[in-house]
Amino acid sequence: MTPPINPASADDSSLSYASYPSLADRTVLVTGGADGIGQALVLEFAAQGAKVAFIDLQADKAQDTIAACADAAHTPMFFELDLRNIDALQQAITDAAAALGPIEVLVNNAANDDRHTWTDMTPEYWDDRLNTNLRHYFFAIQAVAPAMIAAEQGSIINIGSSSYMMQEDFFPGYAVAKSGVEGITRTMARTFGPHGVRVNTVLPGWVATERQLEKWWSPEGEEGTLNDQAIKRRIYPREFAQMVLFLAADDGAACTAQQFLVDGGRR
Repeated sequence: MTPPINPASADDSSLSYASYPSLADRTVLVTGGADGIGQALVLEFAAQGAKVAFIDLQADKAQDTIAACADAAHTPMFFELDLRNIDALQQAITDAAAALGPIEVLVNNAANDDRHTWTDMTPEYWDDRLNTNLRHYFFAIQAVAPAMIAAEQGSIINIGSSSYMMQEDFFPGYAVAKSGVEGITRTMARTFGPHGVRVNTVLPGWVATERQLEKWWSPEGEEGTLNDQAIKRRIYPREFAQMVLFLAADDGAACTAQQFLVDGGRR
């Protein structure tokens, strides 16, 4: 069954978003930027005039993302790799910085919310959930932080999930990993704060990405979500990205060690 089109889509031409002069020519790295929330982040940063590099496994979708940035001042740079390979991840960050300049904004976004049950969990799958959804966040930070510290500025934005806060029980490995994102944020914000580097978490509620609508959408599920939200409509990737832009720009310069929910006021 095809989900209905919502007239309040964030792609509605009647919506108007802010421009951030401080993001022009700023070097931004996004993990998981080929589709969904990550793609929206790449597109929105590129539209602000930022120099964007992004990492993903989905080469075909990545090319679509790059093509959608045809009018941007800078063409995004793409690295195809598995983020569970930490050596490859850190090498890509080195290569991106060599080509575009030191990374000034890192958005740790890549994750996988495949459903699973506690009864089916194995030690191997547990490790995979943590490696896929949490470990690379820390090691991407490890790679970008020295240049940020030297410059005495930088913004690290970790994309979490409200799922663990809501006690959702259909992906325990994912939920546990996402709860760990806040630990990384608060720890590293304290570590880097004296050097002018900010670290924040942005948590999506149920964001209507193509993947979510194709894999997990149901009439009953959407009805339950909207009942829980104060705003009675879908939340879209492009509007989620606006919070990330604010935190990446100088406008968010006083924000660090914080969680920001973009979930329509979901209880």
